[in-house]
Formats: sequence, structure tokens, C-alpha cells
Amino acid sequence: MADNQNKPLEGKALNEILKVRREKLAALQEMGRDPFVIVKADVTEHSMQIKDNYGDFEGKEVAIGGRLVSKRVMGKASFCDVQDRDGRIQCYVTRDNLGEEEYKLFKKLDIGDIVSVKGTVFKTKMEEISVSAAEVTLLSKSLQVLPEKFHGLKDPDLRYRQRYVDLIVNPETKRNFIIRSAVIRAVRSYLDNLDFLEVETPILQTIPGGAAARPFITHHNTLDIDMYMRIALELPLKRLIVGGLERVYELGRVFRNEGMDANHNPEFTLLELYQAYTDYYGMMDITEGIIKEVARKVAGTDKITYQGVELDFSKPFERITMVDAVKKYAGVDFDAIHSLDEARAAAKEHDVEFEPIHEKGDILNLFFEKYVEDKLIQPTFLMDHPVEISPLTKRKPDKPEYTERFELFICGHEYANAYSELNDPIDQRKRFERQEQLRANGDEEANMIDEDFMLALEYGMAPTGGMGMGIDRLVMLFTDAPTIRDILLFPTMKPIGGNGEEKEE
Repeated sequence: MADNQNKPLEGKALNEILKVRREKLAALQEMGRDPFVIVKADVTEHSMQIKDNYGDFEGKEVAIGGRLVSKRVMGKASFCDVQDRDGRIQCYVTRDNLGEEEYKLFKKLDIGDIVSVKGTVFKTKMEEISVSAAEVTLLSKSLQVLPEKFHGLKDPDLRYRQRYVDLIVNPETKRNFIIRSAVIRAVRSYLDNLDFLEVETPILQTIPGGAAARPFITHHNTLDIDMYMRIALELPLKRLIVGGLERVYELGRVFRNEGMDANHNPEFTLLELYQAYTDYYGMMDITEGIIKEVARKVAGTDKITYQGVELDFSKPFERITMVDAVKKYAGVDFDAIHSLDEARAAAKEHDVEFEPIHEKGDILNLFFEKYVEDKLIQPTFLMDHPVEISPLTKRKPDKPEYTERFELFICGHEYANAYSELNDPIDQRKRFERQEQLRANGDEEANMIDEDFMLALEYGMAPTGGMGMGIDRLVMLFTDAPTIRDILLFPTMKPIGGNGEEKEE
């Protein structure tokens, strides 16, 4: 809960203010001035449009609309600030311009009320661009009290639960979501220019596939079957490659019933794309191109700072195999390890915990997670993952125990995952069967066998490159946000009861 400093009005004082606001509304309704019967307002300009182009607007009549965020009443003349989509603009309101009755009504307006103001643009003696009001209309009565202006809405829990208030009082929040929209536009534009086709695939699936994740389960009443919220976009998009669409992508919500932290929310936005007749090197070029395009279009620079770390996107991204990365940071060369017993011995020597079902490749990945992951700060493509942890990936022809796969790491976090896609239906079935064995041993994140996808592969899929990228993490990067909740308009939250406390299970 917020501390007292962030909630200066409580108890009887707050209740009295809320009561007065409702009384004001009732009085207006009795006068026939109910603001809630107004269905539209003629808003012709926004605040920054006027401020940025003052020379074009000086002396001209405008109509603005927004929320009253400050008011300074001084007898026959008053000033107020109206906040709209773009920012704030000052309005000069006088009894002479409005008339005595309308001016009295203006003085009774509350901070938070939504108004329209019609008037003439001018500059005050203090050189502030303002609107001299000829008409002020109350469009919506605010019955609640905005947070006190000097402290704002700072409590993170309240900010996420009451995003509508957060957007009103914290300009940086609005900035984050404007940037989010710009990031998504830049990604779409980049892929559209490469002749990719944007498509939509089902959110409800009979078999969740394409990732190692625990799904949400629901039930379809008419069909009387359990269904799953999708955990990835991969398998439907690959079916489209089989069908000959060649270049497809989807930007969509996926759902994973797993832990929540600064980088994870149960539902998030994922980009997946697939291109026929290319491989994971082609996907590296596209992935690097997307990051650089977003930097250029959104940040306006190829060097940004994230959480105090300067990132340089101007250079080619580093490329390193998982084996070489583990050798570099852990001092263990898995090319010199030829058996599972040797891998287990190396793990014990280096305090790497493993399970009995883990194979050599699984243990290599455990080494990476413990010794390497947090060292990859500048953009780095980690390549050639072991086949045991890559059930949908084509093997490397010269080293079949490894796959043509990469992950993009920045600041120690994964931003993208890509493959040369496995298109051998016989090998794919064997990989799925191992995943089924893992599920039987209690791994709820292991893949199920999707027989319809297997049938599609048997019709034949061209050599294909595919890539998935977490859009939310990308937005975090370009907004310098420390947590995913800062860049999700409505992050998943535990419900609260009537007393303001979180509901018990």
C-alpha cells in the first residue's frame, strides 16, 4: 500500500471532499447542467500543437479538451492548466469574457474535471503560451481526488492497479507507452519492407507447442474438450510455410502459467517470423536489423543506456557458440567431453546441479546458465545449442549433437531465440518422443506430440529459418524500464478485496 506521504487525504477529510463533489454534481443536475448528458465536444487542437506552432496560432480561435489539473482563482480573473493527450496548456479565464454566472460555475470546478475550452491563443506577460477562454464547458465531473501533485502516484502496486490514474499524473508512464507503440510500428515496418506477410493464428489450441512452458488450461463447452492458451506461435506459422506462404510473421499475445518477476508476466507479446529458403544465419541478419531499426527510428541513436549500462548497436553483434562461451567463462571444454559420465563429473567439480534424466547437452546448458548468461552484456548471438534442449531445430551437419540455433542476449537477458527449423519428420518425431518421456517424468513444460503438425511436415517443408522475440523486453530496453510491469498497461495482478488488501487463496 502507498505510504501516508503519497496519500495526504484519508479518512474523514477524504470522505468529506468526495461528498462535496457529489453534491456539486447534484446541484448541476438540478440546474439542468448535467455534464454526463453531453455526448461530444468540438476539440480542434491539442496543447503541444499550439505550443510548437505558436506563430501559426497567435490570435486565432481554438477549442481544446482535457483534464483540469490546476486552478488559480484571483477574483475576476483566474488561470488554470488543462492536460490533454500531448501535455498541458494554460488557460486565462475572466468574468468579463465568460459572464458572471459562467464564471461562478468555473470557480466551482474541481481538479480532475474534464472540460473543453474555446478561446484565443496569446502569450502572457511571462511569455507563457495560453488560451484566453471565451467559453468553458464541464464535460465530465470527477468524483474522485487525484494524488497530491508534489508526490504523485508513486506506490508501484497502486500504479499498476490504477493505470488510469498513473497515466494522468505521471508523464513518464505515458511516455513509456508512446515508445511501446513506436517500437511495434518500427518492427512491423521493417518486416513489411522485407516482404513478410502478417498473419493471425489461434490463441486457443488443442495442443500447446512451440516452446518449453506450462500452459493455461480452459474448457470449450460446445466441443466438450479441454483447450490451451497458446504458449508460442511457432507450429501454426510453420504450417503456413508448408502451405507455401514463404515469409510470415505474427505479433500476438501468448500465455505461460509460470513464475512472475521483473522480466516475466503470465501473458506477454511475442513476435515470431518464419522465412523459407534461409537458415539461422539469415535470421541473425533479420534480428540484428530489427534491433538497429528500432534504435534508429525510436531512440534516434545507435547507442542507448539501459539501467546504467551503455549499449552500442552500431557494431556487428558478437557471435559465439555455447561450447566456446562455456569454455571462455567456466574453463570447461565440452568438445573434450565425450560421454555423459564425463559431463556429470565436470558438473560435480564445478557445483552445477543436474537431474538423473539430464543428458550431456542438458548439462552444457546448465553450465551456460550458471557461468555465462549474466556475462553477455553487449548484444551477443549465442549459437549452436545442444540437440537435447532444441526439439524443433535442425542439427548441424558437421556436429549432429548440436543444432543450428541462436539466442540473442543483451544485458544478461535473452531477447530472441531462432533456428534453422527442423523439417525432417522422422527426426522430429524422435525429438517429440523424448519430450513425451520428459513429461512422463514430471516435466510439465516439455512438448506434446502434435500429430497434425507431424502430418504437415510429411507433406514437406522447405529449408526454413525462424525467430521469436519478446516485444515487452525490447520495449523495456528502449524505455530504460527495470521491470516488465512498467511497460504493460495492465500487468497481471492478484485481485484485492473491498478492504484494499490482496484476496487470500
